[in-house]
Amino acid sequence: MPSAKILSEKQEQVRLLTEKLQGSTAGVLVDYKGTDVATDTEMRRKMREAGVEYTVIKNTMLRFSTTGANLEELHPFLEGPTALAVHPENPVAAAKVVFEYVGKDKPMQVKVGFVDGRVISAAEVEALSKLPPRDVLVAQVLGTMIAPVTGLATVLNANIRGLAIALKEIADKKSA
Repeated sequence: MPSAKILSEKQEQVRLLTEKLQGSTAGVLVDYKGTDVATDTEMRRKMREAGVEYTVIKNTMLRFSTTGANLEELHPFLEGPTALAVHPENPVAAAKVVFEYVGKDKPMQVKVGFVDGRVISAAEVEALSKLPPRDVLVAQVLGTMIAPVTGLATVLNANIRGLAIALKEIADKKSA
């Protein structure tokens, strides 16, 4: 039986992890088994640059934290070595960095992910990682919204230009 001090420290760690899960828009659970130190160090550096919090965590602690954060659907995936990558605001940041290091020749594997409190599969996490950046998505949506207005302006401009040309020709005939 752990001492009261150790128990209170673990409860505090669970509380902090629960707050981190609740405060994150998205996260990815990773099986990092077999990843060499150089790759792990490089990945952690990229995670820090992207604002992603990456932590190797005990499954028991994560199990308690996911229960507190209403993410119990993650429990079946809490087997073997587990690392958690989360971002407080950007739902694709963690997935993008993780999938730079997941592949045929790399041992790291994505277990599962979550977005806005909903658990998503590894395939959905991969699809999330392939989304273009937010600025590009906003530009695409704006372009789609502006296209009909631009088309209408072009048509109206063509009609007015045609009317102006017809009036000019009538004026030229009358003056001749």
